[in-house]
Amino acid sequence: MKTFKLASTLALNNISINREQALSIIDTDFNQLMCEANRIRQRYHNNDIAICSIVNARSGQCSENCKFCAQSIHNSADIDSFDMLPPEKIVSAFNSANKYPISHFGIVTSGRNEAGGKEIEKEKLLEALNNMGCDAAAGLCVSIGGIDDEFLETLKKLGVKRIHHNLETSENFFPEICTTHSYQERIENIKRAKKHGFNVCSGGLFGLGETWEDRIDLALQLQQLEIKSVPLNFLNPVAGTPLENAEAIPPRDILRIIAMFRFILPTAEIKIAGGREVNLRDMQSWVFTAGATSLMVGDYLTTKGRGAEQDIQMIKDLGLRIKDS
Repeated sequence: MKTFKLASTLALNNISINREQALSIIDTDFNQLMCEANRIRQRYHNNDIAICSIVNARSGQCSENCKFCAQSIHNSADIDSFDMLPPEKIVSAFNSANKYPISHFGIVTSGRNEAGGKEIEKEKLLEALNNMGCDAAAGLCVSIGGIDDEFLETLKKLGVKRIHHNLETSENFFPEICTTHSYQERIENIKRAKKHGFNVCSGGLFGLGETWEDRIDLALQLQQLEIKSVPLNFLNPVAGTPLENAEAIPPRDILRIIAMFRFILPTAEIKIAGGREVNLRDMQSWVFTAGATSLMVGDYLTTKGRGAEQDIQMIKDLGLRIKDS
């Protein structure tokens, strides 16, 4: 209890907590943990909640062997697989999402894309971004794997503000879920985007078989990288992947994960994304008490979300405010 109180005091004063203090969060009384996490959220974020949306712009045929991913060619999940969407469809998805008060709109593609993807697909992406315009109310975000310096500068000129690149889990556990690229590659991609002045959105996926220590190590790594937008995803197992029979994380443990991230990253945007609906069920509204300050609304990549209207209403019913774009 003494260690937890110290962790709370440090977080409330935006002073980094260490691994031992983070571990104390796991065994703390649930209601007390929620209370303290909520205090930290309100200290640095008031009652403002940001919402964002994405479009799956290229699906499937990914060469990487991530065990959780329905889009990997190493797995046999039954999903819609398609090449890069035509620019007009990407713009249409943006316009549909922009009817809501979203802070960011993300264009997501499958694959590594070290040089920005196949040339023809790169051209489609650039045309779509150009048609959205640099003065779009919602910030533009891309999630297209590894990006070289030249293409990062091109994206910047077209008004892209944020690069999304998840670390997924701890460095220690990462080889258990993916062996076709290294954890260090992901870190270098993040550092490269930051070097070019992008706001980086990076978080993880939970329910892969990782330990609490792995979860804490991920949060501490994101703290070290000074990540300001942290999406937390919770595995929604897909048939045809090695993790199709993975055991779900209990809702209260999901809330503990969110709270732990709030303690370690008190000023960051903590975004609750994939797997929220199926894993939290009727406890979805608790994510804000646990410290979350953002939601991804609408559909995800290969799975459906619930309607944006429902999430917006939930936020309003809780007396919280949708953050301006």
